[in-house]
Amino acid sequence: MSKQSIFGRISTLIRANVNSLIDQAEDPEKMLDQLVRDYTNNIAEAEAAIAETIGQLRLLERDNAEDKKTAEEWGNKAIAASRKGDELRAAGDIAGADKFDNLAKVAIQRQVQTENEIKAVEPQIQQQQVVVDKLKDGLGGMKQKLEQLKSKRNELVSRAKVAEAQNKVHDAVKSVDVMDPTSELGRFEEKVRRQEALATGKAELSASSLDAQFESLEDVGELTEVEARLAALKSGGSAGSITAG
Repeated sequence: MSKQSIFGRISTLIRANVNSLIDQAEDPEKMLDQLVRDYTNNIAEAEAAIAETIGQLRLLERDNAEDKKTAEEWGNKAIAASRKGDELRAAGDIAGADKFDNLAKVAIQRQVQTENEIKAVEPQIQQQQVVVDKLKDGLGGMKQKLEQLKSKRNELVSRAKVAEAQNKVHDAVKSVDVMDPTSELGRFEEKVRRQEALATGKAELSASSLDAQFESLEDVGELTEVEARLAALKSGGSAGSITAG
């Protein structure tokens, strides 16, 4: 995985708006579970890629340290050869002195070449260190985001369970609400009230019929007295009361 792709993956994941994703998801819990899995896998991939990048940096640093050591060794060889040449020249051995002076020049050339290589590599090491630092920071951000996702997922699941329990309670209360005219108890109460009203109506009707019967008895009594007085008249009596002295 290239550094560019690592940077892109990290920046995309860190910028992800979890709340917005949840709002758009049909099943937020499943979406969060999938995000947790994706983040976990991406973090593992990023860690492997960053470890490789760090390994390359450490290799450059080791090579650079070796080059510095080599440059120092070439410098020491140049000094030793130059001193040997001076000794031989002082002793009158011109040919030997020139030989060691030439060796000193070769050592100096190797030293300069190695130092130039060191100078060329050092900016790469610095740049690679900056990349590694950024990748480490990005990886830390990804891990924080993963913890946020896990926390959000657990919070959402807990809230969903509480909401489900509350809805069940509300439904249960509503199903036994005696004030609800559409409930079974409401309909049964209305039926009882109609039966009570019917019984009251029948009682009133029965009382009315009984009064009428007693009134009939009184009418019969009046007719009987009239017949008695009429018979008294016909027998030569008076039309007064038959009970009169």
